[in-house]
Amino acid sequence: MSLVSLAALVAGARSGQLVSFPTDTVPALAVRPDRSADIFTLKQRSPDKPLILMASSWQEFLPFIDIGNPALEIWEQTAAKYFAGAVTLVLPASDRGANLNQGFTTLGIRIPDSKIAIAILQQTGAMLTTSANKSNQPPLRKMRDISTNFPNVWTLGDGLDIDEPIGSGLPSTVVEWTAENWLVRRQGAIKF
Repeated sequence: MSLVSLAALVAGARSGQLVSFPTDTVPALAVRPDRSADIFTLKQRSPDKPLILMASSWQEFLPFIDIGNPALEIWEQTAAKYFAGAVTLVLPASDRGANLNQGFTTLGIRIPDSKIAIAILQQTGAMLTTSANKSNQPPLRKMRDISTNFPNVWTLGDGLDIDEPIGSGLPSTVVEWTAENWLVRRQGAIKF
């Protein structure tokens, strides 16, 4: 079992450990942006399935997206409307952002509507995330199941009922900016 306190989880995340914590949709599997390969290895995930960058504020995404893009103001307005919540915005990435997912020039970003997730992200900075499961398996929603299935992942156990399903169970709605408009890539919990 790898259930840890909030303080231990934050320290582990900062040091480059894989961690798991609740969000508004399903629990996240998360890692520092410079350690993305660790998630792909752990999940046996194909590199053509990009990870999402989660943070606690819009400002934290700026180093990772193309802030020179003429649509920046539209992205900010859309983020202000849908964040925090179960919407992932896929935006043109900066060079730094493009390095997070092999072969992609875009980056999905999201601020979860979860007090615990926000409290963690405020202390760790932006984290690369995905659902806590092996590739092509349903997301694990109980913290005990995550810690059992992924014993090397530091899983938040403090202050939670580790046997209760976490989040809505529905994926975030994914919308991508394409030249001059939004395109819904995955309809999830929120109607866009």
